[in-house]
Amino acid sequence: MSEETRYTIGELAQRTGLSVKTIRYYADSGIVPPTDRSPAGYRRYGPDAVARLELVRTLRDLGLDLATIRRVVDCEVPLHEVAAAHAEALAVQIRVLRLRQAVLTVAARRGSGSVEVDDLHRLARLTAYERKHLVGDFLDTVFAGLGDQPTYPGVLVSMTPELPDDPTTEQIEAWLELADLCRDATFRASMRRLARQHAADHDVPGLPRPDAVAVVRDAVAPALAAGLDPTGPDADAVVTAVTNRYAILHGHPDDADLRQRLLDRLTMANDPRRDRYLDLLSVLNGWSTGGAIAPAADWFIRALHARMPERAR
Repeated sequence: MSEETRYTIGELAQRTGLSVKTIRYYADSGIVPPTDRSPAGYRRYGPDAVARLELVRTLRDLGLDLATIRRVVDCEVPLHEVAAAHAEALAVQIRVLRLRQAVLTVAARRGSGSVEVDDLHRLARLTAYERKHLVGDFLDTVFAGLGDQPTYPGVLVSMTPELPDDPTTEQIEAWLELADLCRDATFRASMRRLARQHAADHDVPGLPRPDAVAVVRDAVAPALAAGLDPTGPDADAVVTAVTNRYAILHGHPDDADLRQRLLDRLTMANDPRRDRYLDLLSVLNGWSTGGAIAPAADWFIRALHARMPERAR
């Protein structure tokens, strides 16, 4: 094609797939100016107008405004700098949209009213410092007075959520539910009792040892997998294995008192909200799930109840 080749605005529209009206608008905006005019006064465009228009269409599809596009096509600013800035702006918009989606999803699931929606939105928009303060207040309440326990630092870390800087919608939803749990006074009290039970089970001279929950969870897992009836005779061996081990770990005889103590601890620990907190924590921190204690605790509580003296049931 010779350098003298010129396109009318209609021919340019055919080559680019853009409408005549759009090309005329870009021309009037100075983004794709005509090369010259025909003797009759019609605008004509050179071959470079095709490539220019294709770039303009791509940048518009990517969301850039016309003022920025004009600076790019006029070589006033490098395209890669514009792309980087626009990508960052889009990342911010995506985070905002994820937040809104999470709030609306949780609100729809709960059937929330206006007050709760406002509360959810506020929780979703907390800064990292504010989130840390909310969780810190919860953990301080739960573990108050237990800082001298050898297991305290590790337990504290394992209970602390870390919402990523660029969370997924699922992680935002998990944060909203976990934050609600952290503010729930009854859940705080339940977890505080559980923390003290855990500390009491570890308040035994010697090496660290598993608490009641860990002993039961490990021993009952095969029985759960096999579908064993906790009230049936086949469960006798499992109950005996658990109570014997618990008795040995704590230096007490395997008697009615020890079994009642074990039953009390499991009943206290068997709060489904505890499992839910850990599930939400796994979503937020990117950990694997599977630490639920409720199934094992339910099974063993039924098994132990069936074997306790009538007066203790």
